Order: sequence, then structure tokens, then C-alpha cells
Amino acid sequence: MTSPSYPVVRLRPKAQPRAIRHGFPWVYDNELVTDRRSRGLAPGSLAVLEDAERTPLALVTVNANSRIIARVMDRDPAAEVDRAWLEARLTRALALRARLYDQPFYRLVHAEADGLPGVVIDRFGDTAVIQPNAAWADVMLDDLVAALVAVTGVTTVIKSASGRARTLEGLDDASGVVLGQAPDVPVHVPMNGATYMADLTGGQKTGLFFDQRPNHAFAAQLAKGGKVLDVFSHVGGFALAALAAGADHALAVDGSDPALTLAREGAAASGVAARFDTRKGDAFDVMTALAAEGATFDMVVCDPPAFAPSKQALETGLRAYERVARLGASLVAEGGFLVLCSCSHAADLERFHGACLRGIGRAGRQGQQIHTGFAGPDHPLLPQLAESGYLKALFFRL
Repeated sequence: MTSPSYPVVRLRPKAQPRAIRHGFPWVYDNELVTDRRSRGLAPGSLAVLEDAERTPLALVTVNANSRIIARVMDRDPAAEVDRAWLEARLTRALALRARLYDQPFYRLVHAEADGLPGVVIDRFGDTAVIQPNAAWADVMLDDLVAALVAVTGVTTVIKSASGRARTLEGLDDASGVVLGQAPDVPVHVPMNGATYMADLTGGQKTGLFFDQRPNHAFAAQLAKGGKVLDVFSHVGGFALAALAAGADHALAVDGSDPALTLAREGAAASGVAARFDTRKGDAFDVMTALAAEGATFDMVVCDPPAFAPSKQALETGLRAYERVARLGASLVAEGGFLVLCSCSHAADLERFHGACLRGIGRAGRQGQQIHTGFAGPDHPLLPQLAESGYLKALFFRL
């Protein structure tokens, strides 16, 4: 069998091939020789990446519309990326999740860390939601879906095309069902003793955030017998886990009516509705109002959206995290717990930690840091790619 014939793209002389050889999966547009031929490659095309001395390094997918102009698909430059190749990658990804979880609710594919660059797949029982955030995945979507069905047996696949990542790749935002029939009611997702409601077509991202699962569990241990405030709650992530573990009461705050409706439905399905309340509004305004009312809580959790989605937004984002920490700390009862989260990869752990400490100090509080949490193991890290470790959760006892 002959190897497929691919076009060649080449690193500039000043680029560092060592990074690719050591596992870094991206080539930026200022590192690649970009002439009329390379720019003429259709987005998502496969090519052999060579160093400046014309030594083959890897098989890559190319998108001249993206700052990340090439992504490593396979370290073997002669690899054939077809349905069988996709099935092998998905089989390896599934083997990890099957070992970790006894029910099919998890992130099945975490992009580069699972060897499928730019692709995110979350599984909800017999339904999978796929985010093809790289051009090659759009081009090969039919094969990717067929491989997904062959490996997992899912009967419904939904494409989620919202989000910043596709915009950066120059891709469209057209979401929809690509196989089967979308659930006409929210999917019940069991996690940490609670039941969550996931809207797979109208919710945020894929409908639910699996990444916080271990942090929900750790917080729930601390919440037993106490009052919990869950700010930026989405569908009640921290609140419902805390109630399932024995918290006396939880208040969920979010700016989205649909998210809070799903949170209330989840509370009812979890059998904790009598101990659960919601409050719609801007998180900063609600926390300010609660402080004016003299309210205090045994645990305050703040899990905001990415305030620093890029390096350009970093300083503004850090000020926002500091403000969240200050307002949250002011609502924690003496001896209570404050949980502060960030999903901004541009704000690394050190900078996020510093912003949180400044906010806690500005609130006139101090305390112990008792735990640092990250995304669950269904969101594995690619060690060479810092961006794959975006989630941080800091736990303080004030």
C-alpha cells in the first residue's frame, strides 16, 4: 500500500523545530513559510511539515485563515488520516473515560490532548455534542461522525458551532443535528449525587460543563449543613452538588433565565427543591445587594465566564477576578469557605491567584488556602500545551 501524497509546508529558518519534535502541536503563522502555494491550500488540508533543512517533522492540517496556521495531526508524516485513523483515536479516548466513569456522561474528546486537534466532544448517554473548532474537522465531519458512531454506539450527534474558537479559525457558526434526532427535552445528567438538566441545542457550549465535576465534589464536602451561594451558577453546578451532599440551603445566581429554569428543574429532579432558590441578575449587582442586606453564607462559590479570553484582555480580566473575590469574600461567614474559579487560559494560575488574594485582602479578610482544583480527568492536559489546562479553582477558608 502506497503512502498518500501530501503537499509540503516548511518552517521558517528562525522557527524552532525542537518544539514540534518535543510534542508542541501548533505552528503559528509567523513561523511558517507562507507563499502563494501554501496560502492556496484549502482550509483543513493535510500537509507534511518540514523544518528549514527539509527534514519531515509531522503530518499537519493547514488553515491560512488562522493564527494557528498548522496543527499536528500525526507525528508520522506518512500517516493516512481516514475513518480508520479517526476510529483509533476515538477508541483510545473512550478507553480512558470508560475506566473513569460508570455512566456515559463525560467529555469524550478534549482536542489536542486526545490527538484530535481543535475537536471537543461531550457525551450525554446516547447523544454526543461535537464542537469542530478546527477547519479539518469541518472538512471531515462526515467521517468523524461515522467513526464516533462506530466506536461509541451513540445514535444522535449534534454539531455546536458557537464560540470564539471557530471565529478565530474563520469558520461559520451554523449549529444543528447531523445525525439522529435532538432530544426535545433537557437531558438528565447524573453527577456527584445530583441530577443536572442539559439543554443540548439551546444551552451554552455543549449544554453542560463536565470540567468542574471534581471541584463540585470537593466543595460539596465543605458545604454539609451550611448555606451556599453559587454565583454565575449556570444550571446549578456547585449548588446542586452541595445540596445532594447535605447543605441546608443554596441560592443560585445567574443572568440567564433559561439557565436558572434548568437549575430549578435539576433541583426538583434531585429531590432538593425545598432547599433551593434562584436569583436572576448581574452577578456583581446581586453580590453588592446581598452585602447591603447583611447576608452571609457558609460557602460562596464564584465560577464566572472567561474574563480573560485572550492576552489582550488579561489586565481587564484580572481586575474583574479581583472584584469577584472582593465581593465574594465580603459575603462569607467567619470560618466559612470561598471558592474562586477561572476558565481563562490567558490568566495563568499565578496571576489568577494574585488577583484573588488582592480581592480577599481588599474585603478586609484573610484565611487559609486549602485546595487548588483543576478540570477533571476527562479533560486531560497535553503537557506541552499550556492552553489545555485552562480551569483553575481556588478554595479558601476565611
